[in-house]
Amino acid sequence: MGHGRWVDGEFVYVTPEKADSLASNCAKPGDLVFTQRGTLGQVALVPMKGADRYLISQSQMKVTLDPTKADAIFLYYVFISPEQQAYIVQNAITTGVPHTNLGILRNTPLTLPPLAEQKAIAAVLGALDDKIELNRRMNATLEAMARALFQSWFVDFDPVRTKLDGRLPAALDSATATLFPDSFQDSSIGHIPTGWEVAELGQIADVIDCLHAKKPERCENGQLYLQLNNIRDDGLIDITDSFFISAEDYQKWISRMEARAGDCVITNVGRVGAVGQIPEGVKAALGRNITGIRCKSAFPFPTFLIECLVSESMREEIRLKTDSGTILDALNVKSIPKLRFVRPTPEIGARFEALARPLRRRMEQNLSESRTLATLRDTLLPKLLSGELSVAGLESKLKATA
Repeated sequence: MGHGRWVDGEFVYVTPEKADSLASNCAKPGDLVFTQRGTLGQVALVPMKGADRYLISQSQMKVTLDPTKADAIFLYYVFISPEQQAYIVQNAITTGVPHTNLGILRNTPLTLPPLAEQKAIAAVLGALDDKIELNRRMNATLEAMARALFQSWFVDFDPVRTKLDGRLPAALDSATATLFPDSFQDSSIGHIPTGWEVAELGQIADVIDCLHAKKPERCENGQLYLQLNNIRDDGLIDITDSFFISAEDYQKWISRMEARAGDCVITNVGRVGAVGQIPEGVKAALGRNITGIRCKSAFPFPTFLIECLVSESMREEIRLKTDSGTILDALNVKSIPKLRFVRPTPEIGARFEALARPLRRRMEQNLSESRTLATLRDTLLPKLLSGELSVAGLESKLKATA
């Protein structure tokens, strides 16, 4: 329903008159919104800022709280707790599509501490989620910056066009601007900067197929085995849901490649062409239907590689190379080295690496920090809600360890 606590996403708007006619379906800022069918247990808060009312769909329910008795953010954390999530699922109506209703929701047993304690617990847990949300927004900005720079230099060729017009690129320092040519040349895909070339991925990177064998058994502790769900749309690898395998299986699955920092991975089926880059400090085995891509020593620009692979121009190239199947589309491993892109001079590649690598590194660090904060939040949540740990007790422990 959105990011973290708040209802978010692509909203559909209606006229005030239409909203008035659907008044019973209106939710106000601070209301809790629950899913009624589909993915049961989802809950979010209506934002305090923005519209003064929101319409909920027929597959959702709303709860308006008495602010003198219950804190909305505290109740949000109560309902996302494992105990309450289990209660919702266990008491769902299983006839047809599993669903719940307001009657079941109203009868949900709750333990409410005094309002001041509710607000204190909500503040502690909310501060962790606020930082996670800040990291998410920061990463969206960093991702946009890196993609915009790649698009400008290597797709739109803005510095070259500016110099062709007899001007110096205003956004570049003189040393960087000097690296770009001031003319274009013909190529198989149209005009490209003079001195650059249309290259294939296999010329700059080794493409290594995964092991084609039965998926190994999952271990509680072990070594990391990458899966499709670990690859995010922004090119990051999220190992929150880590699939660990035994040391013996790991040695088998890295016989072709052990993915390490800077390596990229691309999916072959399902989410065809989903791309991610291994972060610093992580090593992993390639799971089924995942192909590894590692820069050759003559092209030491892993940030160029990931930005190239997630660019819209490469997305189109991947679409052209994807085979349509009766059941699933697939990207043949043999097609991946043939993916085309415009290759700049080494000097410009190095300059891009120097500018864009810190952006990607910060994105990786933010994601790692958010993962740690989420683990802390999930550890504190049941302890604070049950009273096993009080906010005052938590503050005392933090002071003792400071």
